[in-house]
Amino acid sequence: MPVHPTQAHLRSTVPVLASLDIEATLRFYAERLGFTALARYPDYGIVERDGVEIHFWLTDDPGIPAATSCRINVDGVDHLYAEMSAAGIVHPRGPLTDQPWGLREFAVIDGDGNMIKFAQSLDPSSQ
Repeated sequence: MPVHPTQAHLRSTVPVLASLDIEATLRFYAERLGFTALARYPDYGIVERDGVEIHFWLTDDPGIPAATSCRINVDGVDHLYAEMSAAGIVHPRGPLTDQPWGLREFAVIDGDGNMIKFAQSLDPSSQ
């Protein structure tokens, strides 16, 4: 749908999550979740996988990431679940489940405590 130049149009979103140690966070996402580190700064970091970016800001409060989450919509959630299960990082209370809100999803907890949910629509026409 073309956007008239005088109208706003949202295009994408980038989660910005808390990190207790930027270098350790980027390493976790690269080694355990298959992301690539794009940028490292003393108090900020960026990772990317398949065109999806996640940014991180440095905090010394472990309560912030423990209370934070984001969802990443994916294609092939069953394959990604198998990948994450083999890596041993699926949250014990976040197994692959069909949810009543129309998503098939699972969760991992990163090294800082942020919950990352990976989800795919159960409606094949929306994929």
